[in-house]
Amino acid sequence: MAAVLRFLIAVLLFSSIATASLSQEEEEFSEELLLKPLADRKVLAHFHFESKAPPTRTYGHHHRLFPKALYQLVQKFRIREMELSFTQGRWNYERWGGFDPISSSNAKPPGVELWAVFDVPHDLVDASWKNLTHTLSGLFCASINFLESSTAYSAPDWGFQPFSGSLRYGSLPREAVCTENLTPWLKLLPCRDKAGLATLMDRPSIYRGFYHSQRLRLSSTEFGSTEVESGIALDQTLTVVLQPTTSHRASMTYSSDSVLQPSWSLSSIFGRKVSGRCVLANSSNVYVQVERGLMSELKILHAEDEGSGADNLTFEKTWNNPGFELSIAPNRVIKEVNILHDETSIVLYEYLIDNYSNSEPFDLGFTWKFPVVWSSPQAPLHASRFLMGSGNERGAIAISLKATEPSDGLWFADTIENSCMLRFNVFQVVPWYVRVYFHTLQVFVDGKPQSVTDFIERMRISPSEDKVSPGVMEMALKLPCCVKSVTLTLEFDKGFLHIDEYPPDANQGFDIPSAVISFPDFHASMHFLKDDSLNKSPLLSKFQIPRRLVGLVSCYPSCLLS
Repeated sequence: MAAVLRFLIAVLLFSSIATASLSQEEEEFSEELLLKPLADRKVLAHFHFESKAPPTRTYGHHHRLFPKALYQLVQKFRIREMELSFTQGRWNYERWGGFDPISSSNAKPPGVELWAVFDVPHDLVDASWKNLTHTLSGLFCASINFLESSTAYSAPDWGFQPFSGSLRYGSLPREAVCTENLTPWLKLLPCRDKAGLATLMDRPSIYRGFYHSQRLRLSSTEFGSTEVESGIALDQTLTVVLQPTTSHRASMTYSSDSVLQPSWSLSSIFGRKVSGRCVLANSSNVYVQVERGLMSELKILHAEDEGSGADNLTFEKTWNNPGFELSIAPNRVIKEVNILHDETSIVLYEYLIDNYSNSEPFDLGFTWKFPVVWSSPQAPLHASRFLMGSGNERGAIAISLKATEPSDGLWFADTIENSCMLRFNVFQVVPWYVRVYFHTLQVFVDGKPQSVTDFIERMRISPSEDKVSPGVMEMALKLPCCVKSVTLTLEFDKGFLHIDEYPPDANQGFDIPSAVISFPDFHASMHFLKDDSLNKSPLLSKFQIPRRLVGLVSCYPSCLLS
């Protein structure tokens, strides 16, 4: 009898330990929305949804929140990392910013962009890529299956991501983006668009914006390739730039000859209100971000206000200041800690959606009181790309980079005797029918031709092969900080296409994929005071992770070869 009792006690202890271990590993889902007024009278809306599944080894194959389709995708093709984006429009780096976490991670090239890292033997990577493109094509109702052809994807070495051998990259610049791509993306959310912040995604409001990009990113530690086994993480983001409706008051001209920015609210830009959070979400928050440049102008405006008795701007009360007013008082005001800017920092106003319901919906309003002019933070270089030459046979591709204002601490302090150096990488993929002569590469610094070896540290070239593979160029350049402009040119010939190789609407020409320019010495991130509540916000946690500064360069309006 005593032995049986000891056995029952041991079983109870084992079951309690197992239950405790399982309770520590649970699925998580969070939803967040960031709203930010832009310098050109527009509004940025950035939706962020994060789903996490514990490791299969301890949690099992069945999930309550994590989408089954993507879990099976990771397991079948052994995906370590993957990112898929659908984008319409072009990100305006000059007016919307180029040195912040959103522009570095969510500014995507027009059309479809897909890259994936596989945890399979090297000889199976291409087969896994082709199967993945077909699966995603059916899942998101898009032409992603066209990326299965060896002429449509490439294997970057170091110019795009720090993965070698198992990385594949492809893009479809002309892929049209519409609601049939957004609907399956929303079905991956636990509440879809029936509850929570996703209810704001009114299709006409989103697709009439100046820019919108829906992005999906997967990261997995399921296959023992990393020391820490954290399971699968899914990030879904939707970035939209909208133009608020201009009212009669917004068209008024003030003494400074400037026009008041249009005021807006959630119901005016989306046509809907938030009736509460998704019940399956661990957290549901809305943030209003005020950029550093805007805060600096508001501080000057506050100092000039005759009715203000304080010399400095009180950040805890900036939701109602001489420049603008928020219709709802925030639950908390978060101030960025910036070593380079002790006086002026980014400010976030946090709203908890748990406090709202159907009887009291959340409809935040942003009302401008006085016209304010400011500029967004810029990357070290502003890039553009264009075609040169004449005729229908020969030409040249030119990538032009111009230095921006050396403000906000972007440049290094040591600039004596040209010791300050700016490093950046260029990654460019060209279709096989654009026969680039890489030996014709020329570098023009401040309008004067220079030796290529003086400024290019290393370069990897993979020439295109007719009807087999595209051309790939990866370059690492180093320039003195005093340089004002750099131009790279490459000559090319146009290949002959069979009639069935032309794309639809061939009279519009052919699109060349966007080039990717990254700055390894610059990292876009925000820094906040250590707070446990901030760690619970996936969006703010990602903002604090130093990310390599990345920019895109496309032709305007497009690089077309007719």
